[in-house]
Amino acid sequence: QVQLVESGGGLVQAGGTLRLSCAASGRTFSGYAMGWFRQAPGKEREFVAARTWSGRSTYYADSVKGRFTISRDNVKNTVDLQMNSLKPEDTAVYYCAAAWPPPVVYTTPREYRYWGQGTQVTVSS
Repeated sequence: QVQLVESGGGLVQAGGTLRLSCAASGRTFSGYAMGWFRQAPGKEREFVAARTWSGRSTYYADSVKGRFTISRDNVKNTVDLQMNSLKPEDTAVYYCAAAWPPPVVYTTPREYRYWGQGTQVTVSS
Protein backbone atom coordinates (compact mmCIF):
# COMPACT_ATOMS: atom_id res chain seq x y z
CA GLN A 1 0.00 0.00 0.00
CA VAL A 2 1.35 3.38 -1.00
CA GLN A 3 1.85 5.89 1.76
CA LEU A 4 2.94 9.50 1.70
CA VAL A 5 3.54 10.98 5.13
CA GLU A 6 4.21 14.69 5.61
CA SER A 7 5.95 16.24 8.59
CA GLY A 8 7.41 19.57 9.63
CA GLY A 9 4.37 21.79 9.76
CA GLY A 10 3.74 24.18 12.63
CA LEU A 11 3.25 27.75 13.75
CA VAL A 12 5.73 30.39 12.69
CA GLN A 13 5.84 34.18 12.61
CA ALA A 14 5.79 36.10 9.37
CA GLY A 15 9.24 36.19 7.85
CA GLY A 16 10.18 32.89 9.41
CA THR A 17 11.08 29.55 7.87
CA LEU A 18 9.77 26.00 7.91
CA ARG A 19 10.89 22.85 6.19
CA LEU A 20 8.31 20.25 5.24
CA SER A 21 9.26 16.70 4.51
CA CYS A 22 7.36 13.90 2.78
CA ALA A 23 8.35 10.26 3.11
CA ALA A 24 7.05 7.84 0.49
CA SER A 25 6.74 4.12 1.10
CA GLY A 26 4.99 1.05 -0.19
CA ARG A 27 6.47 0.89 -3.66
CA THR A 28 9.27 2.20 -5.73
CA PHE A 29 8.74 5.77 -6.86
CA SER A 30 11.15 5.53 -9.71
CA GLY A 31 10.01 7.89 -12.43
CA TYR A 32 7.35 9.55 -10.33
CA ALA A 33 6.97 13.30 -10.29
CA MET A 34 6.50 14.68 -6.77
CA GLY A 35 4.65 17.80 -5.83
CA TRP A 36 3.37 19.95 -3.00
CA PHE A 37 -0.09 21.49 -2.87
CA ARG A 38 -1.87 23.50 -0.21
CA GLN A 39 -5.41 24.23 0.80
CA ALA A 40 -6.57 27.10 2.96
CA PRO A 41 -10.00 27.09 4.67
CA GLY A 42 -12.76 27.80 2.18
CA LYS A 43 -10.42 27.67 -0.79
CA GLU A 44 -9.59 25.11 -3.43
CA ARG A 45 -6.44 23.05 -3.31
CA GLU A 46 -3.69 24.92 -5.11
CA PHE A 47 -0.36 23.99 -6.59
CA VAL A 48 2.80 25.04 -4.75
CA ALA A 49 5.77 23.23 -6.30
CA ALA A 50 6.76 20.10 -8.20
CA ARG A 51 9.89 18.32 -9.28
CA THR A 52 10.46 15.66 -11.89
CA TRP A 53 12.11 12.33 -11.09
CA SER A 54 15.36 13.39 -12.73
CA GLY A 55 15.32 16.76 -11.04
CA ARG A 56 15.92 18.45 -14.38
CA SER A 57 12.69 20.36 -14.07
CA THR A 58 11.10 22.13 -11.15
CA TYR A 59 7.92 24.15 -11.11
CA TYR A 60 6.69 26.77 -8.67
CA ALA A 61 3.54 28.77 -8.20
CA ASP A 62 4.17 32.46 -8.79
CA SER A 63 3.14 33.18 -5.21
CA VAL A 64 6.03 31.16 -3.77
CA LYS A 65 8.72 31.61 -6.42
CA GLY A 66 11.94 32.83 -4.86
CA ARG A 67 10.82 31.89 -1.36
CA PHE A 68 10.17 28.13 -1.53
CA THR A 69 12.48 25.38 -2.76
CA ILE A 70 11.50 21.80 -3.54
CA SER A 71 14.08 19.05 -3.33
CA ARG A 72 14.00 15.29 -3.39
CA ASP A 73 16.14 12.31 -2.48
CA ASN A 74 15.34 9.43 -4.82
CA VAL A 75 17.30 6.94 -2.74
CA LYS A 76 15.43 7.74 0.45
CA ASN A 77 12.12 8.37 -1.37
CA THR A 78 11.67 11.74 0.28
CA VAL A 79 10.69 15.15 -1.01
CA ASP A 80 11.17 18.35 0.98
CA LEU A 81 9.80 21.85 0.75
CA GLN A 82 11.98 24.58 2.22
CA MET A 83 9.82 27.62 2.94
CA ASN A 84 11.49 30.95 3.63
CA SER A 85 10.13 34.46 4.16
CA LEU A 86 6.77 33.03 5.12
CA LYS A 87 3.69 35.21 4.89
CA PRO A 88 0.31 34.94 6.61
CA GLU A 89 -1.23 34.08 3.24
CA ASP A 90 0.92 30.92 3.18
CA THR A 91 -1.25 29.53 5.99
CA ALA A 92 -2.82 26.29 4.81
CA VAL A 93 -2.73 22.53 5.04
CA TYR A 94 0.15 21.37 2.86
CA TYR A 95 -0.10 18.10 0.96
CA CYS A 96 2.55 15.95 -0.66
CA ALA A 97 1.56 14.20 -3.90
CA ALA A 98 3.05 11.70 -6.34
CA ALA A 99 2.25 11.37 -10.05
CA TRP A 100 2.70 8.59 -12.57
CA PRO A 101 2.81 8.91 -15.47
CA PRO A 102 4.48 12.31 -15.31
CA PRO A 103 1.85 15.04 -15.42
CA VAL A 104 0.96 16.81 -18.60
CA VAL A 105 0.22 19.84 -16.44
CA TYR A 106 2.14 19.78 -13.18
CA THR A 107 -0.09 22.32 -11.50
CA THR A 108 -3.28 20.22 -11.73
CA PRO A 109 -4.17 18.16 -8.65
CA ARG A 110 -5.99 15.48 -10.66
CA GLU A 111 -2.72 14.56 -12.38
CA TYR A 112 -1.42 13.18 -9.08
CA ARG A 113 -2.34 9.64 -8.06
CA TYR A 114 -1.17 9.48 -4.45
CA TRP A 115 -1.64 11.99 -1.65
CA GLY A 116 -0.48 12.40 1.92
CA GLN A 117 -2.74 13.31 4.80
CA GLY A 118 -1.49 16.88 5.02
CA THR A 119 0.37 18.97 7.56
CA GLN A 120 -0.80 22.32 8.92
CA VAL A 121 1.29 25.43 8.39
CA THR A 122 0.20 28.57 10.23
CA VAL A 123 1.96 31.88 9.73
CA SER A 124 1.11 34.61 12.23
CA SER A 125 1.39 38.29 11.40
